[in-house]
Amino acid sequence: MSDPVPVQVDDSDLALLTDLYQLTMLQAYWKEQMQERATFSLYFRKLPPTRRFMLACGQQHAAALASRLRFTTSALARLADTGKFDDAFLDWLAGWRFTGDIWTLPEGTPVFENEPLLEVDAPIAEAQLLESLIMNMVQLETVLASKAVRIVMAARGRPVVDFGMRRMHGVDAAVRGVRAYRTAGLAGTSNVLGGLRHDLTLNGTMAHSYILAHDSELEAFRAFARHYPGTTLLVDTHDTLEGVNKVIELMRDDPELSVSAIRLDSGDLGELAKGARALLDEAGHPDVSIVASSGLDEHQIDTLLEDGAPIDAFGVGTQMGVAADAPVIDLSYKLVEYAGTPRVKHSPGKINLPCRKQLYRRRDAEGRYAGDLIALRDEPIDDGEPLLVPLVQAGRLDDAEMARADQARERVAACLEHLPVELRLLAPGETRYPVELSEGLRRLQSET
Repeated sequence: MSDPVPVQVDDSDLALLTDLYQLTMLQAYWKEQMQERATFSLYFRKLPPTRRFMLACGQQHAAALASRLRFTTSALARLADTGKFDDAFLDWLAGWRFTGDIWTLPEGTPVFENEPLLEVDAPIAEAQLLESLIMNMVQLETVLASKAVRIVMAARGRPVVDFGMRRMHGVDAAVRGVRAYRTAGLAGTSNVLGGLRHDLTLNGTMAHSYILAHDSELEAFRAFARHYPGTTLLVDTHDTLEGVNKVIELMRDDPELSVSAIRLDSGDLGELAKGARALLDEAGHPDVSIVASSGLDEHQIDTLLEDGAPIDAFGVGTQMGVAADAPVIDLSYKLVEYAGTPRVKHSPGKINLPCRKQLYRRRDAEGRYAGDLIALRDEPIDDGEPLLVPLVQAGRLDDAEMARADQARERVAACLEHLPVELRLLAPGETRYPVELSEGLRRLQSET
C-alpha cells in the first residue's frame, strides 16, 4: 500500500512549491553563468471594481519563508526523477540559499495600483525562484484581508467572527486565512487549527443537528447551557421567536443557568433581531446579546445596521472565506533591474516601473492620507513617510522587524482612521487617491 498523500504542504517541501519554468530558468541561468544581481517587484496593476483599496497581507511572512528555503535530499531526488535536470545542477541546488535582500510593506498597509508590496534584490537565480511562492502567499492573504476589513468596517465596532472554513478553497487557505482575518480586525474564528496557530480567539455555538438530536428544543438548550455556562444558543431550528421564548423559559425556570447570547441563522434577520430583543428585554434579560449569521457580507451587515437591527455581533462565512465579489487581484512579480540596468516590459497594458523603489505616504494637516509617491529607492525625497522596510538583508531575517508584523491588527485599525472617508465607502466606485511617480522615476521610465 502506498503512503498517504500529505494534506498540507510541509515547510520542507516549499522549495518545490513553484512552477516548472522557474526551475528550468534557474538551470538556464546556471548554465549561462548569469549571477548578476536582479530586482523583482511585486505589485498589482488594477484594483478590483468592488475595492477602493487593498490591504497588503502575507508579504512579510512570505519573505520570512524565503529566507529559510532549502532543497532537501528528498526534493532533489524527486526532481531527478523528472529527467529534466542535470545532475550537476541538482548538486548546485543542494547548496542553494537565499543571500539577497527583501524589502516589504508592513503587514496591514493599505495599498493602491502599481505600488510595490515587496521587492527582492538578489542574484537573479535566487530572486527568480521566489516568484511563485511569494505570489501565492500574498495573493491569498491580501484578497482575504481586503474582504475581511470591509466586513469589519460594515460592523461598526461590533465583533465579527469567521465561520467560513467549511467552504474555503482547501485546508491551506482555511488556516492561512485566519492570519489575514486577524490582521483585518476580526474578533474570533470557529477554525480551531487556524485560531490556535495564529492566535485568534476561538468562538462557536452549536449546530442545528445538536438541537435535532434531542427530543425537544428546550431539552437541548438546557443540556448545552449546563455543559457550557455563559454559552450562545442557536434559536432558529424550528421557529425563531419561539426558540427565544424557550431560552427565556430556561433562564426563568433555572436561574443558575447562564446564557450570554442567542444566535439567529435564518429568515429576516433584521425583523427577527428586533422581535428577539423585545422579548428578551421584556423578560428582564437586556444583557443577553444577539448574534447574526447566514450568508452575510459587508453590504447585508451595513443594511441591517442602517435599518436599526439590534444585532451585537456577526458570524460571517462563505462570502468572506472565498472573497466572493473579488477573489483575485492582478498581482505581478516582474524583473525591473538586472546587472545595474533598468528593465522594462513593453507589452501593451503591462508596462512596469523600472529599478528599485521606495513608496512614500503623505498626510494632510489632519493626519489623513493625502496621496502616495513611488520613487527610486535612493532618490532623496523629503515629503512623506517611507513605507518599504528591509526585512531580509544578506539572507538574514530581521527578527525585530518581523516581530512588528504581529502588530498588524493595531496598524490596520490606525490606518482606517487615517483613510479618506471616500475610501471607506462600501459601495463600488472610482478610487480617487493620488498615486504619483517621482521626478527621478518618471525620467528613468521615459528614458528606458
